[in-house]
Amino acid sequence: MHSQTPEATAPPPATAGEAPVRVTSTSTSTITSDLDRLQAAASQVAADIGRLRIEKWKANGDAKNAAQADASSVQRNLTLALPGLIDAVRSTPGNVNAEFKLYRNLNALYDVFGSLAEASRVSGQKGEYDTLSQQLQVIGSVRRKLGEDLEQLTATQERELKQLQIQVKAQQEQLVAAQAEAAEAHKAVVVAQSEPPKKAPQKKKTAVKKPVPAASGSSSNPPGSNSSGQPVSGNSAPKP
Repeated sequence: MHSQTPEATAPPPATAGEAPVRVTSTSTSTITSDLDRLQAAASQVAADIGRLRIEKWKANGDAKNAAQADASSVQRNLTLALPGLIDAVRSTPGNVNAEFKLYRNLNALYDVFGSLAEASRVSGQKGEYDTLSQQLQVIGSVRRKLGEDLEQLTATQERELKQLQIQVKAQQEQLVAAQAEAAEAHKAVVVAQSEPPKKAPQKKKTAVKKPVPAASGSSSNPPGSNSSGQPVSGNSAPKP
């Protein structure tokens, strides 16, 4: 039984523009070791089931038929489903989808195989249960370790998703601010182009003063003249 791996330390929050720090919950070497154990156990289980003599068990027909059905189901899983799922996890370590598919398959395999092992304990021949139970423990151990790794991977991806959301939000805010600044600059240019050019201030003209005519000595007509200025004789008299 492998000891449980310590929980991964949470990474510090990423600031805008920084790539999120990826944390691997379980080392690749540990996953590879567990997969090797699982493959070895699967090969041993297939061989052990092939040696079972269910027809000689001390049980009724229904119990024997149920045990035989479980044995056939386990054999199909070991030969058709499990190898491909193990290869998928090997080729993409840390892939949540691949590990989850393997984990789900191990849950189903463990339940059916456990039922078969229990039936061998009750009705089987001597030594059959001991052989099956050893491999059942290996499958159960790998299943538990895989479940723990999935929990850590899920938590890691959730942290990374939150960091990514923070980065996207910060970038959106920067984009909005840049767009607003560009809009204000464009508005200022448009206003400046629409205003009429300012006229240069005109200089105030200085008025030229006209010369004032000289004043005469008297405003009355000279003696001996009428109102029109014509001379008048002194002995003229009006005609009758």
